Amino acid sequence: MNRSEMRDTYRSFRSTGLCLAAGVATALLVSATAAVVGTTPANAKPEFAAQTGLPCGQCHANPAGGGKLKSFGEKFKANGNKVPK
Repeated sequence: MNRSEMRDTYRSFRSTGLCLAAGVATALLVSATAAVVGTTPANAKPEFAAQTGLPCGQCHANPAGGGKLKSFGEKFKANGNKVPK
């Protein structure tokens, strides 16, 4: 292999490595951004279920808790997080 071929091979490996590093860096940046932007604060409070003895689905449309409230959940919230009478 002559000097010119060696130089071309080196340049090829170097540019491929830089492209790979740039791709990895971009993927990490996109992943980190998605993790930060995609997170939302939790709405359900399991201690309310423990406090009242009621299942999360009593207040929430989702039986697991969190998200949209049913009318009972709206009343619970409006009543200072105490079971409405």
